[in-house]
Amino acid sequence: MNKQIAGYIQDNSTEIISKWQELMKNEESERSFQVMPDDLMNQTSKEFSDLMVTNLLENHEAYENQLTEFAEKVVRLGWSITFVTKAITHYVEVVYHGMENKGIINEDNVRAFVEEFSNWVTPIRDSTIDTYSKTWERTVSLQKIALQELSASLIPVFDKISVMPLVGTIDTERAKLIMENLLEGVVKHRAEVVLLDITGVPVVDTMVAHHIIQAADAVRLVGAKCMLVGIRPEIAQTIVTLGINLNEFTTTSTLQRGVEQALAWTNREIVEVED
Repeated sequence: MNKQIAGYIQDNSTEIISKWQELMKNEESERSFQVMPDDLMNQTSKEFSDLMVTNLLENHEAYENQLTEFAEKVVRLGWSITFVTKAITHYVEVVYHGMENKGIINEDNVRAFVEEFSNWVTPIRDSTIDTYSKTWERTVSLQKIALQELSASLIPVFDKISVMPLVGTIDTERAKLIMENLLEGVVKHRAEVVLLDITGVPVVDTMVAHHIIQAADAVRLVGAKCMLVGIRPEIAQTIVTLGINLNEFTTTSTLQRGVEQALAWTNREIVEVED
């Protein structure tokens, strides 16, 4: 029966994919499918359909390769694991009802086909979830490493003045990395003023503020001044609401103002030169 189901899919792939796409578009809880360009949607749908057929034909090596490629693709597209399982369910429903409407599935063989469909969908759902989860974990891990590498460097912008731009959520692990790079950078660049730029930090809560205060205290211990820049209005409101005390070091709303203040601390200023 596997080959019979596979043959039906191959002979009616255009109709099956069209009906499946409509069902997926109606999943209101997931917007990733609706906003896909038509060419990408059609390509992804074709790849998914091919994956389902390959599993039926029991070509295990080809199936594993296709499954890995498809999992990597849908992770990049932002599909949730729930959406992926719904994709499998809807696809099987379309195939079953289509075979039923054409009389391929009837009262005489319905029990056998139900069992065959169950044997088809259960392993593919399990293997898809497992591969998706591994791909997602690997992707998140690589993104985390990349974020740490990009957002925890002390950058010298003027003699004696350095900036550390912080991007993303600051947890305990990242705070440790920030502290290490900050102290190493202050000594290496002989910085007298360090600007911590939190423009790219989406949320500043009590824990994040605690890490920032610790970093500022550490900078002072090695003989430099620390300034907190990039405080957006919503961040300022949160800091006040939480009662976080940032009175011990200077704060500014933008990096530009912070640089101007840092230059003043080092007895310099920005002047306009006429042509």
